[in-house]
Amino acid sequence: MADPGTSLAQVSDFQVGPFADLASAIPTDALEDFLLEGTRICEDETERRLAPFTVTETHRASALDPDEYAESANIPMDIQGTLGLSYATTLGAVTLVRHIWLHEHPPRYADMWAYSDLTVEIVRSYGGSETLSPSQILDGPDDTGHVWFQLGQFIPVGSRARTTYSGGYVTAVPAPLVRANKLLTAEIIVRELDPEDDSTPNHDPGQLHEDALMILSNWARA
Repeated sequence: MADPGTSLAQVSDFQVGPFADLASAIPTDALEDFLLEGTRICEDETERRLAPFTVTETHRASALDPDEYAESANIPMDIQGTLGLSYATTLGAVTLVRHIWLHEHPPRYADMWAYSDLTVEIVRSYGGSETLSPSQILDGPDDTGHVWFQLGQFIPVGSRARTTYSGGYVTAVPAPLVRANKLLTAEIIVRELDPEDDSTPNHDPGQLHEDALMILSNWARA
């Protein structure tokens, strides 16, 4: 197998319907490789991770929101918020960052997407690092990839937030992505079987590719 990833469509998806004839003489492990290759093309075209994945990203801490630390805001807080605000004020509230946005998030059908195993390591510009515990993350990641840190975390502007997380369409794979994966897989197989044969319009690799790209255009990163 080219890599240890998971394909959007499964072997059983490809072995039924109009593409079953293409798969009839292909061993299961070879068909799995073709499907994974088709999945990677889907992800390359959309510039997104779609199938289940685990990645590590590095973000530069920025995007301050001073209103969150407004001294004039007399709002009730629980003990954790009170301690966090006190600590943030001691450190210099306007220098601390509370938000990052993960690169990978669901462009649509967020109900089928799931995040897990998020870890965030803060590397400060003048030295020193800290791995945040789950209790130090107030909320997220959400469907926009937003991670919101608990009030009072020492994350000065310019720090690096090195995040490792798993995600993707884990609960279920949206049907359009399954179809796009099948179309691109069929194109790969047709080209390998007989790249010069244009006698079967339904299996024309150029048309299969165009059909897949038409579907994937809705998923491309803006």
